[in-house]
Amino acid sequence: MDEHATATRTRQAAVAPEAGRTVVVMPAYNAAATLERTVADLPVDAVDEVILVDDHSSDDTVEIAERLGLTVVAHDANRGYGANQKTCYRRALEAGADFVVMIHPDYQYDARLLTVAVEILRLGICDCVLGSRIRTRREALAGGMPRWKYVANRVLTTIENVALGQNLGDFHSGFRAYRREVLETIPLDGNSDDFVFDSQFLAQAVHFGFKLGDIPVPVRYFDEASSISLFRSIRYGLGTLGVLTRFWLHRVGLRSRLFREANK
Repeated sequence: MDEHATATRTRQAAVAPEAGRTVVVMPAYNAAATLERTVADLPVDAVDEVILVDDHSSDDTVEIAERLGLTVVAHDANRGYGANQKTCYRRALEAGADFVVMIHPDYQYDARLLTVAVEILRLGICDCVLGSRIRTRREALAGGMPRWKYVANRVLTTIENVALGQNLGDFHSGFRAYRREVLETIPLDGNSDDFVFDSQFLAQAVHFGFKLGDIPVPVRYFDEASSISLFRSIRYGLGTLGVLTRFWLHRVGLRSRLFREANK
């Protein structure tokens, strides 16, 4: 084999995708109307297991999930969105996941893009991949995103990008993929049980040096899709600003438990 061919083989081996087990997690609450459509879009050959964590729904979410053959974990009380994700990630790690993809089961996100997100993780290009709903303003609004939600998203995402030194298109996506190491490193148990969990998680990922990236995901807004109220959105936005403040205070020496190592 000539030297050029040898060098080419070496370069290919250096960037070859690593094998691994892919687990999808779905934090669910009253998702009976949309769950089956979300699961139907999952690329079957690319997913080893789907774990649905039900946060004490009042509809048939659990029954439908069991009929679809998903691994179902049911909370005995409504614990909150952040608490739901904690259970999702804990169970995914216990199931031996190397790559974990979180998708809301409300059919707002195109689950077919899972393979793209996971491939970016496999190649080591990023450690966290988010699905961005806002490729363009026209596309987001045409997909049904309320104008006030679009404006709030743009303002808050811009602030987060500046504060955290990132360049993401949508910090508030319900489509997220992670390498196992991310979930093992971040101290999830100390995070909020509410929606601000998401903002805490990404600030922690930046703090611990993980690489964040995103891919465009078409947005779908319709009556059955989940969406938090204006009041809760305001509270979430203020909570996110609080997380960014703690991030920078930690950087200048005022230590925060939010950014401690998971094993401490």
